Amino acid sequence: MASLTVSSAAQSTEKHRKSFSLLFYRAVRDLKPVWMLEEIRTMETFYQEEDASQRSYTSSEALLYAIVHDHQAYAQYLLSRYTDEALAKPGERFCCCPSSAPHLAMAVRYDRRYILGLILQETHRITRVTSYTDRDGCFHMEDGRTPLHLACELLRPEAVIMLLGNGASPQAQDHNGLTPLDVILEQIRDSKEANGGGRRQCLDNLLMFMPIVHFKMKVALNREPERWSEVLGEETCMYLAGRSPAPLLLTAMQTILRQLSPATFPDSLHELPIPSSLKPPGLPVSQRDKQRDV
Repeated sequence: MASLTVSSAAQSTEKHRKSFSLLFYRAVRDLKPVWMLEEIRTMETFYQEEDASQRSYTSSEALLYAIVHDHQAYAQYLLSRYTDEALAKPGERFCCCPSSAPHLAMAVRYDRRYILGLILQETHRITRVTSYTDRDGCFHMEDGRTPLHLACELLRPEAVIMLLGNGASPQAQDHNGLTPLDVILEQIRDSKEANGGGRRQCLDNLLMFMPIVHFKMKVALNREPERWSEVLGEETCMYLAGRSPAPLLLTAMQTILRQLSPATFPDSLHELPIPSSLKPPGLPVSQRDKQRDV
């Protein structure tokens, strides 16, 4: 009888905890004020009786909710107040694999450009940003692809330029040896044209940050030059296939972009005294201007 009483009490506690968890989720979804969200997240009923040191939601898990529901003010608070903890690996209830950059991947997947900029901005303060942006996404979902691979797969030109400008490597390979350039070329090949759905913007953004072109599909370009020339243009196709040097304008832009500090990107790119038509396509809004709007 005593064991039944203990079991019933445990079930009641778990049910009570889950109801508060749902309350927190809905509060983030409904874009409630930051102070209210933090009160719910840290209130005493969110602690498990057997381990009072474990919060029901860590700041890392809360940040994932903020990304999903585009709660920009809450994301900004979590990243500024708990930077290291907010960018740490979330608990197993959110992801069962050793993902190293789930927040970046989630921001790319849901196209949360402002929060993506916040995350990249904060990583400059806690670590070398290149070591963070080039970490794999969730293994069982992304096949070892980096957030830049994912941005190319989902045709997010703004995310592509933000990741590249903040130090993400365009040469990073997934588990199949594919680079982000391979991913976007696969998209172009499957659609049989380069300009639709942001494909060309993603491609042009990648090339501006790739002074050395190395990718797996170069063999395919050389095997079917006429087909690829039709969708990419002869000049781009010849360059990618290694049969001609980079166009002069592309070389000039690559040189300029290498001088920009990742810590001030994309503001430094906005401030370049060159025509906007020469800047990378899909250029995101200045992060300083966005922060004033939040």
